[in-house]
Amino acid sequence: MISYIVVSIVSGIVFGVLDGLINANPLGRKLMEVYNPIAKKSINVAAGVVIDIAYGFILAGIFVVLYESLPGDAGIVKGISFGVLAWFLRVIMSVISSWMMYTIPVKTLLYSLLAGLIEMLILGLIYGGFLKPWA
Repeated sequence: MISYIVVSIVSGIVFGVLDGLINANPLGRKLMEVYNPIAKKSINVAAGVVIDIAYGFILAGIFVVLYESLPGDAGIVKGISFGVLAWFLRVIMSVISSWMMYTIPVKTLLYSLLAGLIEMLILGLIYGGFLKPWA
């Protein structure tokens, strides 16, 4: 249980840091300019940290629940499988919906897909490397 709490907090922090790196780097800022007309002018950092840590707990919990049904024998392989599953459910579905509903450059959508894959794989590796189902 202690490892679950620690991994959840760490993964939530990593989630926030990766989101910041993805969106605040020069390439990301340039590609995300399409959202400027509807983007908030400031971000509530405290709320963002709480939300990212909550996401860490939720994703870690889902990983533990799905652990036995994920492909592979090693935790790392299970983590990669979970990362790909999370990428599909979180990123691919969002990007496809955005592509269907809004006028967004293809390069922005591709950036979101690639950055989201990297982010979800990193989180999956954290879960796979440090979490096991509870006995």
